[in-house]
Amino acid sequence: MGAPDRLPLPMVEAVRAIAQGPLAAAADAVDRGSYPRQILQDLGAAGAFAAHLGPQRDFAAAIRAMAEVSAVCGATGFMVWCQQVCGYYLEQSGNPALTGRVLSDHMTGACLGGTGMSNPMKAYAGIEPLLLKATPRGDGWVVNGTLPWVSNLGPDHYCGVLAGVEGTGQELMFLLRCDAPGVELRHCPSFSAMEGTGTWAIRCTDCFIGPDHVIAVPAKPYVARIRAGFILLQCGFGLGVVQGAIDSMWRVEPALGHVNRFLEDRPDELQAELDALWARIEALAATPFDASSDYFIDVLDARAHASELALRAAQSALMHAGARGYLLSSDVQRRVRESHFVAIVSPAIKHIRKEIARLSAPVMPA
Repeated sequence: MGAPDRLPLPMVEAVRAIAQGPLAAAADAVDRGSYPRQILQDLGAAGAFAAHLGPQRDFAAAIRAMAEVSAVCGATGFMVWCQQVCGYYLEQSGNPALTGRVLSDHMTGACLGGTGMSNPMKAYAGIEPLLLKATPRGDGWVVNGTLPWVSNLGPDHYCGVLAGVEGTGQELMFLLRCDAPGVELRHCPSFSAMEGTGTWAIRCTDCFIGPDHVIAVPAKPYVARIRAGFILLQCGFGLGVVQGAIDSMWRVEPALGHVNRFLEDRPDELQAELDALWARIEALAATPFDASSDYFIDVLDARAHASELALRAAQSALMHAGARGYLLSSDVQRRVRESHFVAIVSPAIKHIRKEIARLSAPVMPA
């Protein structure tokens, strides 16, 4: 997948074997609502959740592992991102209560978790208000509020979330355990795809957060430090959906190539564009802590390109497949719906473009 002159890492090869074996057999069930817990744990054991962590961190390898999964099942690929980015939160917290056994169990997939940072990212962009509120109490905080969409969750899972701290103008980022007192998981409305992502609404009612669960306070400098990595990792989801769409085009080429050659966005053209995007993202992945605005704009632009390419590739795959791609059981039909999620999940294309416009605006003299 992309970068053909580069030999795949053993971790990526192990992930590919899982993706093309047990995950391929389960992809339709995951799309319809089956949570692939064992497959996620197998991916963790293969190293898919650890490549971007530690002194030898390799963000490009983590993105590539996610893309291998997403090429087969976008829902599971998205959960790989949830798991990877939650591990990133834990590592970067610097909190010994989170960077020891909690992090090691997370990296191997022994424990699973997600991210509830969609609302905070939108809040920082001025799109919506913060939905969780924290009130200082003793050596901790009491949290109240509801987050409507948080993925890769279950009764024994956890997620990284953020709340505004009443009366301080600051935010608290913390690890929220789904089985903690005062935490309730609520069912979300049915989605058009990716039903097996373990996506819930989380209701917090007087939930106490102590020091052992703190990721960052104040949270804003922490979020500024990790935001590029957060978005870079997410690119793997889109890249994989694109590759899956291209692969499906090649599968129908022997039978339909004589007429498909009249279509736009042919698989060889899309592959060339994808390979170029891969090279760009891998270069950006070499410096995930670059704090410059120019670098972050490049990251945002690459993420937008992945979304736009996923939409085009999935649509083209449907056109290449013809009527067989319109069957509900078709992987092409599923990938069209997955590509829509790539484009609307935070940061959505419109969110990205708003942020690029803000960062690119000229600074007016005082």
